[in-house]
Parts: sequence; structure tokens; C-alpha cells
Amino acid sequence: MSRIAVDDVEPAVETTGSSTRTGRVGTGAPVVSVGPLTLESPARGVDLEVRVSAPVTGRDLPVVLFSHGFGSSSRAYGPLVDFWAAHGFVVVQPTHLDSRTVGLAPHDPRQPTLWRHRVEDMLRILDDLDRLEGAVPGLPGRVDHGSVAVAGHSFGGQTAGVLLGLRVTDPVDGTEIDLADGRVGAGVLLATAGRGGADLRPGVIEAMPWLNPVFAHLRTPCLVVAGDADVSPLTTRGADWLTDPYRYSPGARSLLTLVGGEHSLGGIPGYEAAETTDEDPERVAVVQRTTWAFLRSTLRPGDPAWAEAVAALADPPHPSAVLESKRANPGGREHDAVRVGP
Repeated sequence: MSRIAVDDVEPAVETTGSSTRTGRVGTGAPVVSVGPLTLESPARGVDLEVRVSAPVTGRDLPVVLFSHGFGSSSRAYGPLVDFWAAHGFVVVQPTHLDSRTVGLAPHDPRQPTLWRHRVEDMLRILDDLDRLEGAVPGLPGRVDHGSVAVAGHSFGGQTAGVLLGLRVTDPVDGTEIDLADGRVGAGVLLATAGRGGADLRPGVIEAMPWLNPVFAHLRTPCLVVAGDADVSPLTTRGADWLTDPYRYSPGARSLLTLVGGEHSLGGIPGYEAAETTDEDPERVAVVQRTTWAFLRSTLRPGDPAWAEAVAALADPPHPSAVLESKRANPGGREHDAVRVGP
């Protein structure tokens, strides 16, 4: 049995409702955030640290596992985590081995398989979700273990994608590694890498051998979010490279494109985060509201949140966001697109 150690409990904070052009959500509940919770992980080499954030009220709360970008940690992404938690989700954030807080040496033998360690972190959380729930004051008995989503930003988007069905090709033997998990019912991929091969700049695949995703098996419903000004140094293409998870994943239902958005998508990595290059509170608000609505309606079929978010973006057209959604096409192609926005 895993041991869970608790270092600190942050007091509940009040969050406000969203009144942006994506529609008003309402005032959020106070949120309690506990962490780091430590899961013993001998095979990992470093114990897994996790942060759990949840509203202080409500029952049958769905769960989002959030995977951070390369080098970040479970303490980041407050603008998203706080919003989701205040509006009814339990958000669980691991600190992966590539975090700057771990300090893995450049030539550590775990470096080439960081992508797999990340996925195993997420699977470990799913396995120990009941124990993590029990470590948060006031949370036991309020979590819906049958409603689980994953989300991630940048490298974390690929991590989340693997649980949804994305496969990474083994650089040694060329096999496609399948680590999809049926416990996950929805996902959000934020600024997530596109296809590898000739689309990568020279030397990238040697440094990051996991950048060879196969999207054809990603069938779990997901929302892809990208910025049209997010030009990655990893690719020979432009910002459209980060729309590949939508174009080539059967489960990707919609693509939210942020006009002028760069890799930080307006500032989701944190409040006043140094890595934010395109700070824009309205852009962040669009991401908050739209991702929350997609997850809520996908995990709770019949919930109107997604339809309301789509309508708010469309009428009148939002000046800084474009939403494209797939629909069945009886004419023969896999899908055509419905587009709302400027």
C-alpha cells in the first residue's frame, strides 16, 4: 500500500465568476488545495509529488488529471486549476521527473524515456485516486471516480494524449506503444506538439525521441487548443503544427484557436509567470470557460455548458477566438468542419 505524506494545506480561496465573451459561468466556490502529497515510488527513483485542488462544496465531483509542460511543476497553472476547481472539478497535478524542482541531470538514463515516466505518473494517480481523495480534508465521499478527464499543456498535452489513445513510436524497434486507459472519458490538449518526421527541425528527434506521435488511435473525445502565433522552434512548419492533434485524431471533436495566442495561450502557466510572452486576461478567460464547458458536457452528457459556450463564441463572433468542430459527413469523408469566430 502506498504511503501518502502531506506537507501543507492551503486555505480555501474565493474565486470569481467569468463574465467574458464566452458567457457568464457564475461565482465559483471556495477552493482548498493540498500538496505536495507524496506517493512512494521506488522504481521511479524519486517519490511522486502531487497537488490536489477541489471546491469545498458539492458532491459527485468529476476529476481532471493535469500534466504540466516541460520543466514546470504541480504548483503551476493556477489560472486553469483554480477556475476548474472553483467550478466543480477535483484537479490532480503531478510533478513529473523533468520538472526543474526535481533537477534531473542532463545525462540521466531516464531522460530518453521521460515521456513514459510522465504517463506512468498519471496511471499511478488513477490507481491511487481513492488514497489521494482521503488525504484532502473534507473531500472523502464527494468524488465521482467514474468521471475522469485528462488535460495537459505542451509536453503535458502529449502526456494526456497518450492516455486518450495517442501512441508514441519506440525509437529502437519502431513499435507503437499503446498506453491508453479506459478510465479516462475526456481530454483537453493545450499547445500540443504535432507530427514528427520531416516536420521536425534537424536534431530535435535525437534530443526528444518521443516527438513521433501517432494520432490515428486517439479516439477518446477531446478538445484541442492552439494559438495562431505559436511558432515552435521544434518544427519546420508554422503555428499550424500544433493543430495536428485535431486534424489527425478521430476523437478530437473541436479546435479552439486563439487569435494572436502564443505558447502560453495568454498566461495559463501561472499568475504573472515569467514564461508568458502573450499575456492577455481575456485570452485566458476564453481558455478557462471553453475547456471547463467541454469537460463538463463530455463527462456529463446532456449538460448545456458546451452548447452555451459555443453559442457565446458565435453570436456575435468572438474577436480573439475561433472554434472549429467536426461533424459526421455522410458523403464519405471522415468529417467536415463547422467554424464559429471572426
